[in-house]
Amino acid sequence: MTHWFHRNPLKATAPVSFNYYGVATTPAATKVCNDLRLSRARLLELFTDSSCNPEMMKNAADLYFSLLQGFILSLDDSSQECKLRYIQNFKWTDTLQGQVPSAQQDAVFELVSMGFNVALWYTKYASRLAGKEDITEDEAKDVHRSLKIAAGIFKHLKESHIPRLITPVEKGRDLEARLIDSYIIQCQAEAQEVTIARAIELKHNPGLIAALAYETANFYQKADQTLSSLDPTYAGKWRKYLNLKNCFYMAYAYCYHGQTLLASDKCGEAIRSLQESEKFFAKAEALCKEYGETKGPGTTAKPSGHLFFRKLGSLIKNTLEKCQRENGFIYFQKVPAEAPQLELKANYGLVEPVPFEFPALNTHWTPETVAAFDLTKRPKDDTAKPKPDEEVKPLKEPDIKPQRDSGCQIS
Repeated sequence: MTHWFHRNPLKATAPVSFNYYGVATTPAATKVCNDLRLSRARLLELFTDSSCNPEMMKNAADLYFSLLQGFILSLDDSSQECKLRYIQNFKWTDTLQGQVPSAQQDAVFELVSMGFNVALWYTKYASRLAGKEDITEDEAKDVHRSLKIAAGIFKHLKESHIPRLITPVEKGRDLEARLIDSYIIQCQAEAQEVTIARAIELKHNPGLIAALAYETANFYQKADQTLSSLDPTYAGKWRKYLNLKNCFYMAYAYCYHGQTLLASDKCGEAIRSLQESEKFFAKAEALCKEYGETKGPGTTAKPSGHLFFRKLGSLIKNTLEKCQRENGFIYFQKVPAEAPQLELKANYGLVEPVPFEFPALNTHWTPETVAAFDLTKRPKDDTAKPKPDEEVKPLKEPDIKPQRDSGCQIS
């Protein structure tokens, strides 16, 4: 498969000790706080552990989220919120705005921020796996599934939990609708890339491949348009990627549409379709160079080194030459001045997010445990709140270098 996907950095967060001396008045209450501290630290470790797999991530995330729910959910099923929701301050950076953190004293903010990072992890896992030269069918399925899971998490956060935040989301921040929507659409588009690769490998009907490529190109265009009103300082590199992929899959669509036209003895139209494919591929080549030269957060990569780029260039060239030969020997058809209109609709292979729900409340949370938190007593050690000047250190990711990139071109 050897795909290449742009990835923004993971969100970073300030440490949280969950030490509530004097407030947590029983061993059971102290234990649940200790479990929260350990499970949070473990989850953060896994985000940058290259040996972590989806099962490990799910287990660690489920444990932490089930414990964190004790700060959010009311145990008596009433509409009243849990008294512990605002006990702790949480500080998180954003994927685009570097080390400029946001802080909210709200457990829901922690839930959605950590959930966001879990979704990002699934996209990064998919990206690492998809970039392998010798990817197996099962691994390709893992890539496809991971991207759909990520889309489902983003969608669930947007629809069910971000609206519950007391403090409105700042413009340009990760939890804002424009960014969440772009992440969802990008996940769907990238999952469809896996579908297209599979369809090509199994030599499916060119009409189906063209339709899937066209739908995927439209996804990338939609994701880019969603980001169009953001500051290009932060979103410029990401948008170059989305534009690049849009042109790339438009080139794919016109290439395979040309094959469909040739099979229907419409050789002149096929040549024009392939010529349009060449144009979009040239645009993708230019955007690839621009992507490499654009400063901003994101993966350092050289798309020209990826097989799926090189193969398309050869495919377009060979298919166009074949059409021109056939037209010169058999059809003698005039090549239209206008490119054919793509009105393609894929009936198979379109990707929808996998529905996601946070896990149920951990069994360690009981009415007695919640009652054991006495909020009238301030913590003796006021480490529950990060200091105002406390630095939030970025997570160390091997594929992320925010300000250094090499140029590239499609060969």
